[in-house]
Amino acid sequence: MRLLHTSDWHLGQTLHTFERGYEHQCFLDWLLDTLVAEEIDALLIAGDIFDNSNPSAAAQRQLYRFLQQARVRAPQLDIVVIAGNHDSPGRLEAPGPLLEAHGTVVIGHVARTMDGEIDLERLLVPLHGKDGTVQAWVLAVPFLRPGDVPRVAPAQDGTSPIDPYLHGITQLYRQAHALAQAKRQPGQAIVAMGHCHMVDGQSSLESERRIVIGGTEALPAAMFDDAIAYAALGHLHLAQRVGKQEHLRYCGSPLPLSFAEVGYTHQVLRVDLADGRATAITPLPVPRAVPLLRIPATPAPLKDVLAALVMLDLPEVPVHAQPFLEVRVLLDAPEPSLRAQIEAALIGKPVRLAKIEPTRKATAQQDVDAVLTLDQLAQMQPDDIFRRLYKQKYDEDAPTEQLTAFAELMLPAGDANAQGSPR
Repeated sequence: MRLLHTSDWHLGQTLHTFERGYEHQCFLDWLLDTLVAEEIDALLIAGDIFDNSNPSAAAQRQLYRFLQQARVRAPQLDIVVIAGNHDSPGRLEAPGPLLEAHGTVVIGHVARTMDGEIDLERLLVPLHGKDGTVQAWVLAVPFLRPGDVPRVAPAQDGTSPIDPYLHGITQLYRQAHALAQAKRQPGQAIVAMGHCHMVDGQSSLESERRIVIGGTEALPAAMFDDAIAYAALGHLHLAQRVGKQEHLRYCGSPLPLSFAEVGYTHQVLRVDLADGRATAITPLPVPRAVPLLRIPATPAPLKDVLAALVMLDLPEVPVHAQPFLEVRVLLDAPEPSLRAQIEAALIGKPVRLAKIEPTRKATAQQDVDAVLTLDQLAQMQPDDIFRRLYKQKYDEDAPTEQLTAFAELMLPAGDANAQGSPR
């Protein structure tokens, strides 16, 4: 059978205040065509479907319209969705009964039985081949919080694991895998899904929310049993292998979620299963509907940047398809009119200014003050600290207007009101 692995859609995400519904719709339309063209049997969506736990009505409509259209265009398609750390488990699961009637299983949280045991059956989802028979079992494990994992019993000597959260996650996967092993028939594969940060995982700068729970930042590849045919992971936005193992994969996000991904090709992964294992894993590049531009490629002096912006020549396109632009400027000192000058250079150009990234020139300070002791620091006033920090950052004394503004901020509320207009 053939799977398609995708994750981290982040529907509803904005790029520096710019709404991205058009880009997400382009991806979803492409994905529908791909499901049909590649003759996919099961679609695995490994978390972070929405960008936040309270998604807009428009973002929710995009998801449910996609699921409905996928059922129409690929009637035999199985779809499995797990929640990520950005998703609300309850909100994601709310329409579950309706979705299950149309071939979609949504696992938002780990449920427990009346006696407090984890409901492992609920995490085990069968996948069907083109002939309608079960060809694989999926361990559909959503983003796990400390209360979701099994309680790890102390060892015989009375000691407890150093990190009960990490051990609990490993135990949960092993328990689910044991149940799948008991159910599987010859030739059936076992596939794992998860939304987590694995050891040595490469993050995308500026676009990922760190997961730190119980002291654990990253999980070891050893938590997956060797008999697992494929692990479909979500959370990291760059496609990559885990532990240099071909069958443990992040597919990455389908859209660039920050300017750090300007030159990166986003993808989904096609996975072919046969005889209980993954026989081929093929990246399918996702077309980029809206370009991201960085001008210049590396920070440059403002004069050079403005000249490059004036020379910028782009084709006319509708506003929703105009490129997003990050301008990178190298400054000697603060430049209060920076945005105004950049906006003036862009007048009439079909581009959306999303971000201005100023970089200060590094200067060698000849008179760096000695490190302060705690006693010395306690004797300093806030404006003294402000002056020192400004000097360290810009290698010059703070301007009078900056000091005045800082002093106003430090005034008690009553004094500030007294300096304003009479009541």
